[in-house]
Amino acid sequence: MKTILVSGASGIVGYGILKSLKGLNYTLIGTTIYEDSAAPAFCDIFEIAPKTCEPNYMDWLMQIIKKYRVDMIIPGIEADVAAWNEAREELKKSETFALLNNPQLIELCADKWLFYQKLKENDFKYSIPTSINPEFTQFELPFLLKPRRGFASKGIVKVENKETFEKNKDKIGEIFMLQPIVGNNDEEYTVSAFFDRESVLKAYIALKRKLSSEGCTDRAETVELYEAKTVIDELAKIFKPVGPTNFQFRKTRDGLKLLEINPRISSATSIRTAFGYNETLMSIEYFLDSKTIKQPAIKKGRAVRYTEDLIFYDSNNI
Repeated sequence: MKTILVSGASGIVGYGILKSLKGLNYTLIGTTIYEDSAAPAFCDIFEIAPKTCEPNYMDWLMQIIKKYRVDMIIPGIEADVAAWNEAREELKKSETFALLNNPQLIELCADKWLFYQKLKENDFKYSIPTSINPEFTQFELPFLLKPRRGFASKGIVKVENKETFEKNKDKIGEIFMLQPIVGNNDEEYTVSAFFDRESVLKAYIALKRKLSSEGCTDRAETVELYEAKTVIDELAKIFKPVGPTNFQFRKTRDGLKLLEINPRISSATSIRTAFGYNETLMSIEYFLDSKTIKQPAIKKGRAVRYTEDLIFYDSNNI
């Protein structure tokens, strides 16, 4: 029986990954910095982790991998994607498989301005015009100030007047970049794809979605977004993704526009699994078992997320 470790297991990505493997023939380890989390409900072994930024974090992780003879580690938070990417050589010595994308793609996606520059170099026609020039009149109001580094739509400032712009002007370039608003909230799509080691697209699923206030998928429905495959194939030629990769789009009058790439498993993974697309299982079967990945049949339907209670009884209850 293979042992799979998922970090950030208290978050929607981490426990979504664990839920996708629950009931299958794996020993599941969930790690998190939070003792009072939902994670123990979804794993066989629960471990409290130090913060990724702490000096002893990698030593701790290597000890856990050795202790449980972990076959694969899967990051559930952005901080671990970055830290594990930097520690690839060290992790290879542990004989575990770290589910990480192309290292260059991870680095580019960490800075959205550098990512845009790469798109521009390759004349990618589906990109959104982006600037770090602190000029108010570049785009029609309202427009966005987006953090160069960030995730889940956090830290975005909607500029509806010059006063808001001036308050943030000094941060443009180093912290913020400018983008026009394209499309609308009712035409946003999340497309997750699986690529083999040669960056050939093997499977994908498209969901039309609505975001929660936290920037994660709150409602979703399966769609046939045929034009997405053409765009994704073009992006694959530029960035050479490997394994599970998430693409976010807005549909406009000019076609699809790329919002961003997440070079990892993203927050809607448990929803995708429910519709027949289990990217975590694909990853295990492809990278550990050398199985060929084929496009799964996607069930049609919609998903709604809601708040649920998890009860953990004390062991001394009779």
